[in-house]
Amino acid sequence: MSGKKYKKALAGVDRTKRYAVEEAMTLLEQTKTAKFDEMVDLAIRLGVDPKQSDQMVRGAVTLPHGVGKGVRVIAFAKGQKQEEAEKAGAIAVGGEDLVEKITKGWLDFDKAIATPDMMGVVSKLGRILGPRGQMPNPKLGTVTFDVAQVVKELQAGRVEFKIDKCGVIHTILGKVSFGAEKLKDNFLSLINSIIRAKPSTSKGNYLRSVTVSTTMGPGIKIDPNQLQSN
Repeated sequence: MSGKKYKKALAGVDRTKRYAVEEAMTLLEQTKTAKFDEMVDLAIRLGVDPKQSDQMVRGAVTLPHGVGKGVRVIAFAKGQKQEEAEKAGAIAVGGEDLVEKITKGWLDFDKAIATPDMMGVVSKLGRILGPRGQMPNPKLGTVTFDVAQVVKELQAGRVEFKIDKCGVIHTILGKVSFGAEKLKDNFLSLINSIIRAKPSTSKGNYLRSVTVSTTMGPGIKIDPNQLQSN
């Protein structure tokens, strides 16, 4: 990416404006600067205190148009559940053997799920999968006996969201080539899930700032008041 391209893209964005959703999604196409099909990133700053356990915001949602890239899913399961996960398309399924493989350095996957009875085995991977955001978690629906359904959902474009220590959620919406309408659908699906996840202890303005951007492009700020009023 050249500096000229970025400056040109930046010039097309009013940094003082809070755009309507439709405007922002249309503007993404105009601010892309790379030759490849860029991803669309989303950053949301919430009015919560992440240091308080009762103000944690996290969840998962299956985007209506997916995210535009293949998601490699592994499953910790045995018996019939192992067969179900394999048929659903999990790239690796197992128990102790899969744990050992990962312990030795194999990390060529994006998401991991586990049946509840396998969590005693999977817990050994906490230090490896935890920091990568790949540890199966019942709150995100990735610890379940319905392994086939969850494998399919993850492959179809289910994304997880969680606030970081600064109270910001970072995630993706899809690719620029989706076009404004599909990106808008994905955006509204995700933002509505985040609004529904608002802690009861959170007071005041919940959506503090909402910004979208292409992988290599400038940030485009969306009016959070428009979202909270819908």
